[in-house]
Amino acid sequence: MIAGGGVIGTAIAWRAALVGLAVTLVDPDDDADKASLVAAGMLGPVSESVFGERDLLNLNLLAISRFPGFNAELEQAAGQQTGLRTEGTLAVAYDGGDMAALNRLTAFRRSIGLQARELDGRRCRELEPFLAPGTRGGVLATGDLSVDNRRYLAALREAARKAGVATLTGAVTAVRQGAGHVRVTVSGADAELSAPQAVVAAGWAAGKIDGVPETIRKALRPVKGQILRLRHPRGMPPILTHTVRATVGGRDVYLVPRADGEVVVGATQEERGDTTATAGAVHDLLRDAMTALPAISELTFAEVSVGLRPGTQDNGPIVGLAAGLIIAAGHFRNGILLSAATADAVTELLSGREPSAQWLPFAPGRLG
Repeated sequence: MIAGGGVIGTAIAWRAALVGLAVTLVDPDDDADKASLVAAGMLGPVSESVFGERDLLNLNLLAISRFPGFNAELEQAAGQQTGLRTEGTLAVAYDGGDMAALNRLTAFRRSIGLQARELDGRRCRELEPFLAPGTRGGVLATGDLSVDNRRYLAALREAARKAGVATLTGAVTAVRQGAGHVRVTVSGADAELSAPQAVVAAGWAAGKIDGVPETIRKALRPVKGQILRLRHPRGMPPILTHTVRATVGGRDVYLVPRADGEVVVGATQEERGDTTATAGAVHDLLRDAMTALPAISELTFAEVSVGLRPGTQDNGPIVGLAAGLIIAAGHFRNGILLSAATADAVTELLSGREPSAQWLPFAPGRLG
């Protein structure tokens, strides 16, 4: 039994079914706050690496090495395309302070062996002609990828269905250890479910499930993110080919192109648990996006969406055994990137084996 039907839970369900396990996926079927559906789909271990998160970087590098092969298998199994893009991420800056901060990060990334190529403003605009004339410079991370998160989740759901995964609509409210099995309470179900093993992959909502160890419940929190989707008018050529991460007056904004002409702009990071879109967030995201790429103003406004990322105390995921359960939660901003590697790790645990060593720092036991 797997609690949670976002990219993490669904990826685990598909891979577990492929190794011959009988899998039931339990999900509320309510996409209102599902982080998987409002993500930008950036797979950026290089461009998102920061000081002090070496263990997370090592895990992300494992994840990016696994993702292309996993995605190819997924597209074949589902018969659907996920919109994987391989052009890389172009990080750009617009004033001296922003450029100095970007240079410090670039020096750090190089010191730990990451590939990052510095570019002046002219070269940045050669790569992306619609960047603002005031672009001071940038850094190209060629190892970064991106995927259309909504197509990716749809493909996972279809692959899981074809692999024989059973689905049950409802929210898991409690898990209890029995004699050789786990008793699972599902809202709206007539009776408890029973399963030999249970995986809790319910994102931030895993913290609301009775029976999940208290240390894990306390570590998880919802982090609100608002994201915009813009579209090219009919006949207008694409204005962007790379994912662009811009630093504008110390604020970060990213722009991610899609194969269908859509451009995703994001994202806020708010310590809140509501899913209400706000005018201020839309204003701030559009202001910074148009500073970086003025031609954005010619696109049509298609959507503002809100999701709740599963944050943790140290920004790292929680994956491993705890109190007879397998926990796979707390992926925060890296859920899409880590989905394939998490599915591998949990499938290993379900089969009685140890996952890759890069997961050791993210075991539930680290929480105390």
